[in-house]
Amino acid sequence: MTIDTALPDDTALPDATDLFDGPPRSGSDYAQLSRRIAAAGLLDRRPGYYVIRFLLVGALIAGTISTFVLLGDSPWQLLVAAAAAVVYGQVALLAHDVAHRQVFRTRRPAVITGRVLGNLGIGMSYGWWMDKHTRHHANPNHEGLDPDVEAGALVWTGEQASAARGLTRFVNRHQALLFFPLLTLAGIDLRRSSVRGLLGERGAMVRGRRLELCLLAAHAVGYLTALFLVLPPVLAIGFFVVHQALFGVYLGSIFAPNHKGMAMPEERLDFLRKQVITSRNVRGGSRTDGLLHVAMGGLNHQIEHHLFPSMPTPNVRRARPIVRSFCAEIGVPYHETSLVRSWAEALGQLRRASAPLRAERG
Repeated sequence: MTIDTALPDDTALPDATDLFDGPPRSGSDYAQLSRRIAAAGLLDRRPGYYVIRFLLVGALIAGTISTFVLLGDSPWQLLVAAAAAVVYGQVALLAHDVAHRQVFRTRRPAVITGRVLGNLGIGMSYGWWMDKHTRHHANPNHEGLDPDVEAGALVWTGEQASAARGLTRFVNRHQALLFFPLLTLAGIDLRRSSVRGLLGERGAMVRGRRLELCLLAAHAVGYLTALFLVLPPVLAIGFFVVHQALFGVYLGSIFAPNHKGMAMPEERLDFLRKQVITSRNVRGGSRTDGLLHVAMGGLNHQIEHHLFPSMPTPNVRRARPIVRSFCAEIGVPYHETSLVRSWAEALGQLRRASAPLRAERG
């Protein structure tokens, strides 16, 4: 099946069955697992949860803006900038759930809400990200198909590293050491990629492109105007740097631990195996697991999310024992580790990928 990357106004990310080469076979492993998940009621919507979550995030936004305005010219604004980075991350996670049809039954309200949260709220194109994220879900960690493992400032295979040139080659050579510093630029790079994507060839397939560009411009103008109206220039620049750098680190901390360092298969796999062997769950301790779940928006249960993308966030924790038990039954590796270990595994892949470049230096 070829995924249609044209994104009409009423689009939303596909659920799992949309990513099959046709409908799932009734006796397939995935179909059997789906029946167990459905029987447990874990695919049912959770409107009450999302009402509360939207209200809480709205309260965080209002509180952050109010504190920013009331503090005025104060060095404490740098703490507000750090708090705003967390708020931006939570807004991004809400947009992610909206895109996966976890919140709304129909697509149009999902697109409207997604554009408000994404384009206007954090300055990242919802339509561009939808295209990118759909391709990621269809073929996670598949080189040439998953845009999240394309070569750039970071490379994921020795072949990608060997093809690098110029300054990029230097960055790739030292990418394991530079990984966390590079994350501070991730938020800015996503905004740049949003605009570039909308103006590029693939952007022509995003309906509502002009509206998205206008919303991005409105966010940028409103954000910068607020900074320089409330704060003196030096403090405004400091706020911007702290806010955007920590936002990038937070985004990286949410998304990078889930796939980086996992298998990058070349062979054709069925849907269940394709999703499970390329994904990693991140667990916390008995006292920190709930906090980790909130901080990562449920994406610490990445295996369950990739198997059932439209499953509401509060249900993925309950799905974990069912999925893990089923994978054990059929002999599919189910990888789960701590946050620290997940970073170590991701950095290990970066070191292995850059080894040919380091070997050149003797």
